[in-house]
Amino acid sequence: MPIEDCQLIELPRIADPRGNLTFVEGCRHINFAINRVFYLYDVPGGADRGGHALKTCHQFLIAMSGSFDVIVYDGREKQRISLNRSYRGLYLPPMIWREMDNFSSGSVCLVLASEAYCEADYYRDYNSYLKAVSES
Repeated sequence: MPIEDCQLIELPRIADPRGNLTFVEGCRHINFAINRVFYLYDVPGGADRGGHALKTCHQFLIAMSGSFDVIVYDGREKQRISLNRSYRGLYLPPMIWREMDNFSSGSVCLVLASEAYCEADYYRDYNSYLKAVSES
């Protein structure tokens, strides 16, 4: 997948003096059905997360609180994307290497995924990922 397939997506916002509301619907706001939800929190200062690519799973990342950066790489191009709004998320198609860093204190990253967890879907070794990308 080319890096251009990674997209920042603005989610609906319903403003209310009592507090705002944002929602996301699978196959409407994002182009996949949601089959797994997980979140990262209490990430220590200076720590990195990610460092992998997924073979078939689509993901959508949202900074629910605080901020962090996502570095995406398609085997040719690299791009750094900052997430810092709870109404904007980053769509990641399969075969995109991702790393996450610069987590602010108290940040929470919500991840919506198209697939249930399967270790066989992961490229965790960067050189194996590069080899797979070059063969496709």
